[in-house]
Amino acid sequence: MKPESSQPTGPRPVEVALLASVFVVAACGLVYELAAGALASYLLGDSVLQFSTVIGAYLFAMGIGSWLSRFFERQLTAHFLRIELLVALAGGTLPAILFVAHAWAPGSFRLVLYAMVLLVGMLVGLEIPLVMRILKRNVALKDLVSQVLTFDYLGALAVSVAFPLLLVPKLGLVRTGLLFGLLNAAVALWALWLFRHELRRFAAHAWACAGVLALLGAGMAAADHITTWAEDRLYQDKAIIAQSSPYQRIVVTHSPGEGQLGYRLFLNGNLQFAQRDEYRYHEALVHPAMAAFSATGASPKKVAVLGGGDGMAVREVLKYSGVESVTLVELDPAMTALFTRTPELAALNAEALRSSKVKVINTDAFTWLQGTDEVFDVIVVDFPDPTNFSVGKLFTNAFYALLDKHLAASGYAVVQTTSPLIARKSFWTVVTTMESVGLTATPYHAHVPSFGEWGFVLASRRPFRLPTALPAGLRFLSVPSLPLLFEFPQDMARVPTEVNRLSNQVLVTTYEEEWGRVAK
Repeated sequence: MKPESSQPTGPRPVEVALLASVFVVAACGLVYELAAGALASYLLGDSVLQFSTVIGAYLFAMGIGSWLSRFFERQLTAHFLRIELLVALAGGTLPAILFVAHAWAPGSFRLVLYAMVLLVGMLVGLEIPLVMRILKRNVALKDLVSQVLTFDYLGALAVSVAFPLLLVPKLGLVRTGLLFGLLNAAVALWALWLFRHELRRFAAHAWACAGVLALLGAGMAAADHITTWAEDRLYQDKAIIAQSSPYQRIVVTHSPGEGQLGYRLFLNGNLQFAQRDEYRYHEALVHPAMAAFSATGASPKKVAVLGGGDGMAVREVLKYSGVESVTLVELDPAMTALFTRTPELAALNAEALRSSKVKVINTDAFTWLQGTDEVFDVIVVDFPDPTNFSVGKLFTNAFYALLDKHLAASGYAVVQTTSPLIARKSFWTVVTTMESVGLTATPYHAHVPSFGEWGFVLASRRPFRLPTALPAGLRFLSVPSLPLLFEFPQDMARVPTEVNRLSNQVLVTTYEEEWGRVAK
């Protein structure tokens, strides 16, 4: 009689099915990690800090899960099935739970965030070791490790590409989480069928699978209601538009009636304008630079607006009849589409983005300046505040050197520059950074009720001179009141600051510290 072979047999259909499950499991695990990081960034700001701490906590929890897997000795397939169902529930509902937690109990949001991250991370950490021990029955160790890790990494690659480009823009975070929860539950259902002859309590497992699938399916159907309820509570007004682009979460709220705020725009939870007083902000942003150029005896003909995809700054620029062309450079095409095609929002900018004088370019402003040789009479820089390093690069000496390169000899650039009262050091950091590249920086400020005291900085190659005329029909600015904008009281006076460089991004850290004190 021949001795029994000690070599493991080749992969059977059950092994192939389990390896396919590894792909799905890896994809789901990464989605939950990315969703937690993205939500933390949206709701807490500072994307680098949030993603770093969320990913670190998640990987730590996975390590704990992997260590705990050693204590599972019998009925591995049953344990794997149960863990898949738990991952499906906890991971699939993670974005919805975080949205609700932030709306219902914002003070406890961080606790809920990291509790969910640790729970899901531990459960995900249990999955792969159990799959490997199940597969070890029939696959040689060297093949087992290489095959499992290959499918694990392929699943991670697929999701890392699809998450920002397809899943979040098309489904949103809540639906994305629930969809991948359903995929985890589908893996459990698959395991139920594959190992039906090994499971001792098949009926109980089948009912558990059905229950989890039903719960996640119901959540999928109610996803829009969950998101709308949470955002209505967060923003205090009805959210009439709420969508996620590859770059940000865009929410527009509406509070109708006299004395109300009207339409408000939020990007990643941060207020960008309120209809009731946005004219103060945009008149202060645009007209000192445009009118100062006109005071030289020539009308500004070529104007660039960097950021400001809502079209409000463009609306103010077009009040100068001599303007021949306006180039609007906005990273997010979803923003310019909303404020061009949505009638209520287009009315706010007087349909400025439809003007034949306006050319819209959807790209990164830094990259665009590096690649163009155009020179402009006025450049209006209306970026969001430097809450993270991707925006912070647009407030560095490298960026202002590019601005200088594309500014006409007698031209002006103007930059919105946070609050000189709340974020005093941040404001003067921008001034110092502009001056470091040889530009003459002229700071000023205006009171915008929705924001408080807000700051701006003019940049030019020669000293700024107050204009003697402004366009007709302005609601906030007047020639007699202009000098008041350039006076700083003691609590907003200049303080020593560093230059904000690409290599250090001190502004992002300073900004977070100063505004963080207000949040507390």
